[in-house]
Amino acid sequence: MATSSDNIFLSLTAPGVAGLTPYQPGKPIETLEREYGVSNAIKLASNENPLGPSPRALEALARVRADLARYPDGAAFSLKTALARHLDLTPEQFIIGNGSNEILELVTRAFVTPENEVIFSEHAFAVYAIMTQAVGSRARVARALEYGHDLDAMAALVNDRTRLVFVANPNNPTGTLLDAASLENFLEGVPAHVLVVLDEAYFEYVTAADHPDGTRWLARFPNLLVARTFSKIYGLAGLRVGYAMGNPQLISLLERVRQPFNVNAAALSAAEAALEDDTHLQRSRELNTQGMAQILDGIRKLNLSALPSAGNFLAIDLGQTAAPIYEGLLRQGVIVRPVANYGMPDFLRVTIGLPDENARFLRALEQVLSHHNPHELQGVNA
Repeated sequence: MATSSDNIFLSLTAPGVAGLTPYQPGKPIETLEREYGVSNAIKLASNENPLGPSPRALEALARVRADLARYPDGAAFSLKTALARHLDLTPEQFIIGNGSNEILELVTRAFVTPENEVIFSEHAFAVYAIMTQAVGSRARVARALEYGHDLDAMAALVNDRTRLVFVANPNNPTGTLLDAASLENFLEGVPAHVLVVLDEAYFEYVTAADHPDGTRWLARFPNLLVARTFSKIYGLAGLRVGYAMGNPQLISLLERVRQPFNVNAAALSAAEAALEDDTHLQRSRELNTQGMAQILDGIRKLNLSALPSAGNFLAIDLGQTAAPIYEGLLRQGVIVRPVANYGMPDFLRVTIGLPDENARFLRALEQVLSHHNPHELQGVNA
């Protein structure tokens, strides 16, 4: 008879799931304050918009309360229509997800089998590897080029077993950006039996003149799926709503594995309202540009550097193992993101926050770096 200490279910799981390490999100503020006994903590760990949601989105949330007893529109007709108008596409080219993360799962589950291979880059979003392992497929990881995607190396891995390629642009956690010409050339060389997921979660933050817009290639490449989210610049991470665009036939197949009512009514309503608030988006971009300059100036004074970033975060090179520095910052009430699990043990990823949050991070970092043993630091709650 099995005892409580026997994990009898381990032998029952699918092969890929048994050895899977779950995704580790950024530490919540409430958890830090409870575990470390600090107060007034700040979180610069999950690339959220420090301005929060658009005022229009908040107004939409207030209006939807009266209908919360009703199921949401599972087809997301209104949001798809608004997105189609906004991006000059058709509603049939969209699928709505519980965050764009769900769409990454849907496409993997719908098209990848244990006989297939999935390609992604070193230092790319952890969910690509998790989804690949979960379905029992083989991951082919291309070596990065200066911490960014090496498209030639990725193309060299494509073979008859390849079914899916993930490309993050900008990439998380490095912030690196591929130019339009390079990415277009890569897409032209991908065979028809390989699906390319272009993950553009941070698309709206990009200011480079030659940055790619995946939507402009959808008509040419039926094997292209472009994923975006309302969790980042739109400030709706807590509601979990994202979307993807592709060939209508591809979208219809993904709809077969999408759960009914996967996005709640509040999220659908807020996302549609947020889409129309260009003022909030512009203000968010400007704040991000100013905040990134503030942090870059601050770390230069500490003789540190960061990877060039096109997102709303910076991967800061500490020139030493980052784990003790991360721990020291936690004791100061500042949450950032360690990225050793991305093969970057000397880096910390820091979200661009409000000016006072950025300044507090820089003060805490200076203090932590000045101590040989971060564990001896006293909490700073100001």
